[in-house]
Amino acid sequence: MKRTNAKTFHHIPLSVLDLIPVSEGSDIPTALYHSIDLAQHAERWGFNRYWIAEHHNNPGIASSATSVVMGQIGQATNEIRIGSGGIMLPNHAALVIAEQFGTLEALFPGRIDLGLGRAPGTDQVTAYALRRTLNQRVEDFPLQVEELESYFKGESRVRAIPGEGANIPIWLLGSSDFSARLAALKGKPFSFASHFSPDYTLPALRSYREQFEPSAALSKPYAMLGLNIIAAESDEKAQWLATTQKQMLIALRSGMPTTLKPPIGEIADFSPVEPSKENEIRSSIIGGPDTVKRELEKFIELTAADELIITSQIYDQQERLRSYEIIAALMA
Repeated sequence: MKRTNAKTFHHIPLSVLDLIPVSEGSDIPTALYHSIDLAQHAERWGFNRYWIAEHHNNPGIASSATSVVMGQIGQATNEIRIGSGGIMLPNHAALVIAEQFGTLEALFPGRIDLGLGRAPGTDQVTAYALRRTLNQRVEDFPLQVEELESYFKGESRVRAIPGEGANIPIWLLGSSDFSARLAALKGKPFSFASHFSPDYTLPALRSYREQFEPSAALSKPYAMLGLNIIAAESDEKAQWLATTQKQMLIALRSGMPTTLKPPIGEIADFSPVEPSKENEIRSSIIGGPDTVKRELEKFIELTAADELIITSQIYDQQERLRSYEIIAALMA
């Protein structure tokens, strides 16, 4: 796949968002190995970035130690960018994140992205265990971002070593327009969670693009959108594979998250997170190559996305690899 920032169907960069899913009947070491395996394949197929999402207290997601996993992905690959999608900054001391990502940048120079979010990535009890109550006001997040930047710039009384002087792109992540407006104000690249917040996608993009102020790091807006894609040889097979994702969402809504379940027959009582009638943006694309291509074209036309970051909650590792391979071939 040719890497370019051009907003055309065939040349728009594609990236991977990995939650490190743990499948039923498997275990965490296997899930971590599968993510390294996927990252190596994604690099060969021309994907631009490989981001790890921070989540906690979920038996089906093994991505809690985000920066540790990034180091393993970096060691197993050669050129694909490695990032956090994202670090939930209020869960952490900004100095610790500066040191961790300064270390990663020293090990893998020119390959590290630091995506920052303000959601807990977990339930309220776990958020308390993470000491998140120390940073519970909405106003604290922009202040934390400024503090983090001061460590990289060497402008703090406390020095981040490693970290000081590191040229690490900072992205702001969001599922509403709060981070969109902050990213615009600071002249940062912006990644929006369209994969679970489709109704807010276009309003957030509008806020970001209209309010964007150029910075030394970025001269014009750059928006990367999240998207669930499950691709297979046929629409029928893709829909069958997607029952794993549907079971996962049902479990999350019930407050009882579990490991990824194997595909099953049709789930009659499932109501997907999809757009309102006034919004054409969809959170998921499921189908064979022709269906995925058609829906991708529509999504890119509606959003004018600069880049897409794709997540695929698929039970079987070989089927997950095949899904990303199909997507890469469509965009080549």
